[in-house]
Amino acid sequence: MSRKLSSPLPPCHTPGLFEAGCDEAGRGCLAGPVYAAAVILPEDFNHPLLNDSKQLTERQRELLRPIIESTAIAWAVGIATAEEIDRINILKASILAMHRAIDGLKTRPQHIIVDGNRFSPYGDIPHLTIVKGDSRFANIAAASVLAKTHRDEAMTLLAGEYPQYGWEINKGYPTAAHRKAIAEFGLSPLHRSTFRTTVS
Repeated sequence: MSRKLSSPLPPCHTPGLFEAGCDEAGRGCLAGPVYAAAVILPEDFNHPLLNDSKQLTERQRELLRPIIESTAIAWAVGIATAEEIDRINILKASILAMHRAIDGLKTRPQHIIVDGNRFSPYGDIPHLTIVKGDSRFANIAAASVLAKTHRDEAMTLLAGEYPQYGWEINKGYPTAAHRKAIAEFGLSPLHRSTFRTTVS
């Protein structure tokens, strides 16, 4: 069910600072990279539709993406590849993708807030982890939307190279059809070989 319009989320946790909200997309997938985004919003930002990307329809996320990208003080996306995920594990790869997103910000943040409860310090910038932060603060929610839409776009393009897996539909997530395709065709070079990819 999509989220109805309601009061907008506060733009950030700590007003008066350039605060980057960070979130990732694709941790639970069997294939493809994990994506992360970092977003610094102006303190007057508000949009009643903005919330955790998982609560929005695909159409709503696509509508929000250009609004976020054109309004943000700074935004960037980072990735960690399937090979990196297999080599260092998905948690470390997710944090690596977040660090790469922060690397890409044209404005250096003074504070970082991250959805969830795990993060590694980024230089000397203070950070705070917030469980369900993507439904509490607009900068994390915006990062959630950008990470999800950029990753979905990439997986749709990659589906052209590996059409047998249906990534344009499942985006690499462990659907029954995706697992069945793996059983029939084996793993592609973009599958995460350390993930459980069997049908059962």
